[in-house]
Amino acid sequence: MTQGQGAGRARIVVGIVVGALAMLVLIRQVQPSWDGWVGRLFGRTERIDVSQPTVVDKIQKLQRLETVVYTMDKVVSGEKANAILPDFLVGDRLLMIVHGDVVAGVDFGGLKSSDVSVEGRKVRLRLPGAQVFATRVDNARTRVYSRQTGLLVPVDPNLETQVRQEAERQLLNAALQDGILKTANQNSRTTLTSLLQGLGFERVELE
Repeated sequence: MTQGQGAGRARIVVGIVVGALAMLVLIRQVQPSWDGWVGRLFGRTERIDVSQPTVVDKIQKLQRLETVVYTMDKVVSGEKANAILPDFLVGDRLLMIVHGDVVAGVDFGGLKSSDVSVEGRKVRLRLPGAQVFATRVDNARTRVYSRQTGLLVPVDPNLETQVRQEAERQLLNAALQDGILKTANQNSRTTLTSLLQGLGFERVELE
């Protein structure tokens, strides 16, 4: 092989590589229009179903949508006393540091078809009211701070259970007073708006 022939082949190889790279760039640039043309040619077009039954089904699948968790640490006390004898003889007093949370959200499981109205790219939804799903005391992070039992009485095993129940009641009341339902409703509206916009709706109205 002469030197001229080697140089000629090298130029041919370089030309092939450059041409291949140019073709790849061109294909990437025209890919969207090419895909669209092929799709129209063979009847394969992308279509998102935003009919009313489909929208209702997708929202119902959210089921119990938890949108806010209210967490609190609280000292709760419980005691038993005698109207005649002093506490150091027959009293029973317990202080407990309670860690718990209240979970709230919206239940979409009962959403009806009449609650959803679809008009083109506009959807209107009657949003269910927010509700408390659970009030829980975290046993792993809850502990008895102190216990004082009278000299003449045994430790009452039911007192701690009663204090925990009282703690749940106080947790719930505190969460309600701090507006947990309002927050849950606002968060659910944000979630629903994002979901419906993701389905292709340009206008979302929540009642």
